[in-house]
Amino acid sequence: MEEVRATVASSEPEAEMLCGLLRANGIECYFRKIDLLEGSMVGMLSAFGRTEIIVRDADLEQARELLGLDTDV
Repeated sequence: MEEVRATVASSEPEAEMLCGLLRANGIECYFRKIDLLEGSMVGMLSAFGRTEIIVRDADLEQARELLGLDTDV
């Protein structure tokens, strides 16, 4: 089954919270960084930066509704 981006969180902690909400409602998801930092501060700043939330295509509409996002986009 195809996976799609449901939304983008501003940080890893926010992404964890949003995935927790989705999982609590039966939607499988995971997140991954889309803004990778370079240099020696990567380890210290790994929780910061845009992080996309990925769900199955079949769950996209329900996920976006749960997250309070416009489902017509």
